[in-house]
Amino acid sequence: MRHNVMGRKLSRSIKQRKALFRNLATDLLRYKRIKTTEAKAKTVQPIAEQLITLAKRGDLHARRLAARDICDPAVLQTLFSEIGPALEKRTGGYTRIYKLGPRHGDAAKMALIELVM
Repeated sequence: MRHNVMGRKLSRSIKQRKALFRNLATDLLRYKRIKTTEAKAKTVQPIAEQLITLAKRGDLHARRLAARDICDPAVLQTLFSEIGPALEKRTGGYTRIYKLGPRHGDAAKMALIELVM
């Protein structure tokens, strides 16, 4: 039993997991919606919402904290200039997950995660 064990391992080492989450969060903020597996979508959702909360703060310290997780400077600029101010009135729930059918190759559960704008 996995009592009090947080997070999903996704069959990766720690460095690979961190890189995967950074890339998924960057792509979600770049394209506003991405199609991925359900487990990855559920894992990247709180990371993306924390980044949007930092963008709502908008100060220099928040920008530097967000820059640790976002790979592309253009996406960081978009996050703080467009996405953060657009979601200023929302108190949470910045992302939405739609469950899709299974993938044809390996029958993995697929999901669509998008920003609620």
